[in-house]
Amino acid sequence: MTAIITEPGFELVTSTPGVLGVTGLLNFNTATAAMQAIESALSDRSIAQLDLAGVKHADSAGLSCLVAVMAEAARQGRSLKVIHMPSGMQALAKVSEVDRLID
Repeated sequence: MTAIITEPGFELVTSTPGVLGVTGLLNFNTATAAMQAIESALSDRSIAQLDLAGVKHADSAGLSCLVAVMAEAARQGRSLKVIHMPSGMQALAKVSEVDRLID
């Protein structure tokens, strides 16, 4: 596993070509830094998937971070697929009616 960005609470890793992994927390305390770090990492145009399998906890701020990242990718004309989204985050996205922005 190659860590490319490590911040208190979360880490971005590239262990599979074309995949950016997020591990740790996506919550109120980490969402702003995570959004900035993910968007920076996505300057690598070969990344096509955002893998959330390592996310241990996410709240509404983490979901907002994800929606913002997806919106920025779309604005850049990029196709970015989210994989392994935690079930709690999926449920929150559905209740918030933003799930279609992430799929």
